[in-house]
Amino acid sequence: MAKTQSMGGAASSRQGRHENGRTYVYVDGTAVRKLQTAPQPQERRQNPSASQRTKRNRERALSMNLGYVLFLTVAAVVTVFMCVNFLQLQAMETRLQKEVTSLETQLDAAILENDSDYNRIMTSVDMEQVKNVAMNELGMVYAKKSQIVTYEIENSDYVRQYTDVPKG
Repeated sequence: MAKTQSMGGAASSRQGRHENGRTYVYVDGTAVRKLQTAPQPQERRQNPSASQRTKRNRERALSMNLGYVLFLTVAAVVTVFMCVNFLQLQAMETRLQKEVTSLETQLDAAILENDSDYNRIMTSVDMEQVKNVAMNELGMVYAKKSQIVTYEIENSDYVRQYTDVPKG
């Protein structure tokens, strides 16, 4: 065991544990402990020609030939084209969404205007006056049950009459 002086106090060094084929040396004393590894023997190269082949292969793998450069250029152009196209589609979607919102607002305003006009017209018309003029001046009468003919239609939007309605 070798004894050394460190930071004014006594210190001793000793070999410690062995891990992964390495021997660690501990230094005890008042100084901060430092973990030191024992020097490793140099690894021997088995075949120097294999190293040269490996170097050539690595250089060849790192070099870019014309085909690879063209492939990367085409890939980059396609990627940029797709990104620009995507951004244009997003901008168009935003513009169309704003247009739809504007048209919905116009529709709501038109519906409100139509409803208010309808209510104004309905309140201005006196239905008793219309009934009185129709019965007394124009000679109109209510229909009898025998005069009412009921039809079933497929589409309830409107009725198209092709012939006269049969009498009685």
